[in-house]
Amino acid sequence: MKTIAALQAVVTATPFDGEPTDAELDAIDTEMPLILADVALLDAQIMTIDRTPNELDEQRIRRARRRVLAARRDLANRAATLALSGGAA
Repeated sequence: MKTIAALQAVVTATPFDGEPTDAELDAIDTEMPLILADVALLDAQIMTIDRTPNELDEQRIRRARRRVLAARRDLANRAATLALSGGAA
């Protein structure tokens, strides 16, 4: 019986430690207002899944949608500003 051995070197040179890099953490921090706004919108929508939304629910959902749009706008404007300035913060 022949033994089977790997003929190629390991694909990844360094082992993955499972922790995000500093750049990834910075990206998450930058997008956190949008993430939180999306979560708030989902919460408002989930509350009305099993019942007909009343006026207060509709206001809560509209307000959450406006927060999401504002967070997206701010994130896009920040990205555009960084691109125009050459990427320097």
